[in-house]
Amino acid sequence: MSRAGELVKGFRTRTVPRERTALAIWFWEIDRVLLSLIVALMAIGLVAVAAASPVAAIDRSTAQITVNPLNYFYRQLVFVGLGLPIMLVISMLPRPQARRLATFLCVFFFVMLLFVPLLGSTVNGAKRWIDLPGFRFQPSEFLKPVYVVTLAWLLSLRGKDASLPVIPLTGVLTLLIAAILMRQPDFGQTVIFLACWGCLLLLSGLPMRWIAALGGVGLAGLVAVYMFYENGRQRINDFLGIGVSQDAGPDQTDLAFRTITHGGFTGVGPGGGQHKFRLPEAHTDYIFSVIGEEFGLLACIAIALVYLAIVVRVLLRLLDEEDSFTILAAAGLTTQFGLQAIINMGVNAQIFPSKGMTLPFISYGGSSMLALCIGVGLLLAFTRRNPFMGRHTVVKWSGR
Repeated sequence: MSRAGELVKGFRTRTVPRERTALAIWFWEIDRVLLSLIVALMAIGLVAVAAASPVAAIDRSTAQITVNPLNYFYRQLVFVGLGLPIMLVISMLPRPQARRLATFLCVFFFVMLLFVPLLGSTVNGAKRWIDLPGFRFQPSEFLKPVYVVTLAWLLSLRGKDASLPVIPLTGVLTLLIAAILMRQPDFGQTVIFLACWGCLLLLSGLPMRWIAALGGVGLAGLVAVYMFYENGRQRINDFLGIGVSQDAGPDQTDLAFRTITHGGFTGVGPGGGQHKFRLPEAHTDYIFSVIGEEFGLLACIAIALVYLAIVVRVLLRLLDEEDSFTILAAAGLTTQFGLQAIINMGVNAQIFPSKGMTLPFISYGGSSMLALCIGVGLLLAFTRRNPFMGRHTVVKWSGR
């Protein structure tokens, strides 16, 4: 037998079929590790909301249970049941269609945000929601992910024509959104929008002198917020203990810190938490503290590592990506997701002042859950890999 024949004999061949269904192509393209991490967060969130739901069911003015103690858990289950299919459907879209969908939704929810001062309802002193029959939604939550994708598309156009005024355009859009949010008031969301804009400008290749200048403007803006913005000044003063009476008792972040540390490393057990009943919004803003009390600081560390794994996974996925829009969109969505998690966990750990921001996929909330599912669906669509096309032969060495 010839040398070539001996070599061929040492290999086994496997034919890959030419035809693949759309579902099969999606399955092989999708980042299954990233999808698994997101589903894991959803499962953790359901357990956490079940633990915090009895607190939310109590009317603080009368100290009476007004609804089923698991009412918010059942509602969160519905939100997950709606959001997960939305996320999977969006993840199946080709990149151009996903980009067009995000741009359309950006325009739609921006218009909805403009209507909040006119049609919005006030909850806990903030006017952020629009009431519809049987449903209340927060336009700023839905705007966040599609805003990031739209900005990524605009900034990617600089690679085709450097003369396009996309940076001033994105700046005007961002500042307009920030002005509307500050009136609601919603300082936490404003920080997220501005941080995502700054991150995308940095990734798009803006000269460092301009980045430094924007950083200086940002610091000046924080000083201006403290000087002239009552809501922001009050939150910072409460966090620092400035002007707080000794008889006023602990503020929200102090209560959250006491709750998160009460369970120690292993927690007091599911349903055994007592400090959680002192928390305001235990099922939303301070659900991380409820987890710490009942499941322990080790569970909190594990959740933080899941968020870190999601961010690292996306960044690794982008290492060999060449399309500038895809890099900007995926990195921007990851920045928004990771920053929101950091802020919420930092508030619960008494690192940051209270900002009224949910923990992604874990806190209770229909707007938050559905908006996050849209954002992750877009992220999964942008990080998909091209499938194997056509019939070809895969050659594998058999070891002989």
